[in-house]
Amino acid sequence: MPPVAENFDPLGVLQALDNHRVSFIVVGSLARIIQGADEMTNGVDIVPPMREETLRRLDLALAELGARRSDRKKLAPLQNDPSPEPVLALTTDLGELKIIPQPEGTGGYDDLRRAATREYLGKGVRSSIASVGDLARMISALGREDDITKLMAMRRIAELDVGHGLEL
Repeated sequence: MPPVAENFDPLGVLQALDNHRVSFIVVGSLARIIQGADEMTNGVDIVPPMREETLRRLDLALAELGARRSDRKKLAPLQNDPSPEPVLALTTDLGELKIIPQPEGTGGYDDLRRAATREYLGKGVRSSIASVGDLARMISALGREDDITKLMAMRRIAELDVGHGLEL
């Protein structure tokens, strides 16, 4: 597990996105941590709807965050990119940010939105978080042997959630 970067401020990243009214769903390690997994992360992974207005707002948020591409290529405005990359890895002043238009095993934002929940994360930040089931589906679709423990953790969290329901 990589150590958490000193400047990593996930709430700051999410707040900047919220300040610009960007629609998105948090996925990846941060979403699994919010859902109860025992992991560490240095970044925020999001799935935005790939609509022009959302991408315009996302461009403004990325400018506020001082975002730059991890591969050192010039960061072009997202709203001008007709064919987005499968994963756009960025470095910001507050930590890593990955923009994933369509995570493996999903249909993208509209697919994930149906089961996502809005969670209060602190400091006035409320974000949409992918469901435990969708997080497990994404991990499973990647098919990486290293992710088996993460998948098992998501399944265990799902089992615990079912056990906390109301009995009638």
